[in-house]
Amino acid sequence: MNRFDYAQAHDGAEAVRLGSATGARFLAGGTNLVDLMKENVERPVSVIDIQRLPFAAIAELDGGGLRLGALATNADTAYDPRVAERYPLLASAILAGASPQLRNRATNGGNLNQRTRCYYFYDTATACNKREPGSGCGALGGVTRIHAILGASEQCIATHPSDMCVALAALEATVRVEGPDGERTIPFADYHRLPGDDPARDNTLAPGELVTGIDLPAEGFATHFTYLKLRDRLSYAFALVSVAVAMKVGADGRIETARVALGGVAHKPWRVPEAEAMLVGAMPSHEAFAGAARRLLEGAVGRGDNEFKIELARRAIVRALQQAADGTPQSQIDKRVA
Repeated sequence: MNRFDYAQAHDGAEAVRLGSATGARFLAGGTNLVDLMKENVERPVSVIDIQRLPFAAIAELDGGGLRLGALATNADTAYDPRVAERYPLLASAILAGASPQLRNRATNGGNLNQRTRCYYFYDTATACNKREPGSGCGALGGVTRIHAILGASEQCIATHPSDMCVALAALEATVRVEGPDGERTIPFADYHRLPGDDPARDNTLAPGELVTGIDLPAEGFATHFTYLKLRDRLSYAFALVSVAVAMKVGADGRIETARVALGGVAHKPWRVPEAEAMLVGAMPSHEAFAGAARRLLEGAVGRGDNEFKIELARRAIVRALQQAADGTPQSQIDKRVA
């Protein structure tokens, strides 16, 4: 681990000022940054401790929504009665991730900004455009089991590791940030980036900007939802494929709203509005769900070890849509797929 300066921020303005310096990194729960520093992947010049800032509350919004403080822990968020009752999709996704110990420490803002778990990103002896721009991508032609099948580029085929973010994408949350130019909001669909020619940038934050909260809309899809996560083992493993579904079903049994977000398959939570629109007005059926799955996976490309993900994702989408339509969400206690 390299030497670095350490400072505690006492308010948002001070955090932004300190965090705007070249080589500065914000420290909250530390469950990702500290690991990256130990592995010599991150070498910050200064670490800005933001744990004492007043962004840990979970509060009601006018109009029925909920604001999740960026410094609220994942555990406090998942077990908050308002989240559990009104946004069970989010609670389920959080509980599908990490371990209880990590969820007790990891923060909401940190979850949004965690970096890929790509083997090559963590191995400083290999080429990685995300870690060292211009050095190449060791994953291309390498071991690709966990890598992207959608939205990748010739510069990077890493995936975003978050479970929470997949649910937030389906719920169409909004990210609140504070920066040198003041406060702004970012629609969740615009927060994370695809790699393109600049894979070192994971998100659309400007230098010095700090996430202060996440706003959930009033509609939480508390009846017809599911978070289905498929992985190599049933606990403490990142998704090979995950599916978040938020659905409304009318009194006539037809689908009124359908949102589907995929995890483990791209550099960001993956949504295709055209696929969701195909479901609106349809009766829940295998045929309708299979059609939406085909559209969601249009353009998917496997690279050797991860080719299985395409068929796995197709089946997972169909299963998740059926779970949501039936009102029988995937259990995060008994993780076996029913």
